[in-house]
Amino acid sequence: MHKFAHILRLGIKELTSLRHDSVLLLFLFYAFTVAIYMPAAGSVIGVHNASVAFVDEDHSSLSRQLAEALQPPEFQTPTPLAYDQLDRVMDSGEYTFVINVPANFQADLLAGRQPGVQVNVDATAMSQAFMGAGYIGRIFQRELLTYSGQAAASPTPALLTTRALFNTNLEGGWFLAVIQIVNNITILAIILTGTALLREREHGTLDHLLVLPLTALEIMLAKIWSNMLVVVLCTWLSLEVVVKGLLGVPLAGSLSLFLLVTALYLFASTALGIFLATLARSTPQFGLLAIPVIIPMLLLSGGSTPLDSMPEWLQWVMQGSPSTHFVSLSAAILFRDAGVSVVWPDLLALAGIGLVFFAVALARFRKSLAS
Repeated sequence: MHKFAHILRLGIKELTSLRHDSVLLLFLFYAFTVAIYMPAAGSVIGVHNASVAFVDEDHSSLSRQLAEALQPPEFQTPTPLAYDQLDRVMDSGEYTFVINVPANFQADLLAGRQPGVQVNVDATAMSQAFMGAGYIGRIFQRELLTYSGQAAASPTPALLTTRALFNTNLEGGWFLAVIQIVNNITILAIILTGTALLREREHGTLDHLLVLPLTALEIMLAKIWSNMLVVVLCTWLSLEVVVKGLLGVPLAGSLSLFLLVTALYLFASTALGIFLATLARSTPQFGLLAIPVIIPMLLLSGGSTPLDSMPEWLQWVMQGSPSTHFVSLSAAILFRDAGVSVVWPDLLALAGIGLVFFAVALARFRKSLAS
């Protein structure tokens, strides 16, 4: 019971020092509000409101039909453009797409010829240019088949019907909001515990703790549970206020299960932060040391890019990272309403990685205290 009392009091000391650290408090507020809302609200994955100019040299009903087929929200209403202005607007970047329908296009199509429509693309708008060109090609193909009557004359042998059961409008910001929270949890878990340990070493309070009847295990557990409490509380408020309230994301899963998984993930990531802090001699050095650890955890965890698209050896390597399992658990619980019976393999893997990280960090922490 004395050990539990020591861990409790040391954790309260950590919370008190955090309460007086205005910079870290401001960073916490930013990380779970502005850093979540702005990318999710302003993100556009795919083609949205792309600018289009339309050069109509045919002036036929078919060319007008093609122009009218490009509609919001994917495309802006096409702007009529003279042919001699085509090169100028492409060079100046005024439009992402400039479409040129040649003269006698409708007559050549009805005569059985194969006329072409020129689609000029500003490839500097990389994501919209690549996907938008495909959109325009499919839209025009559908309109031309309908106009020539081939769609009715030769029906396809199979029809593909797509239904989105969750996120029916395919809002990319919904997924990005949760991934931003996952990434910020990773960053804060490592930074908060690492800077807390280094701050005590730099201020000399760690030497004071060593003359008390305290063990390295008690000091380490106190830092873990206090920072874990702060991050879990901020995560819950961010999900309720920012994600569900301001962004309107209808999270399907259990928040209590997700917060429990978050606490388990923090057990592993805070231990990693303590381990890195024992390797560094100052807070700036810790920051430089944390960068090559945090960046791969964020980029290769499956949140930014699918894990299946990575090389197979890298997929196996990233199974040893707790962030990989946390991203998988977050998507399964919040989006697909998965329960423990479904996600238990990732839970076991996360718990095992956390225990290994904790044991290594504790051994390193004891060695650093002894030296």
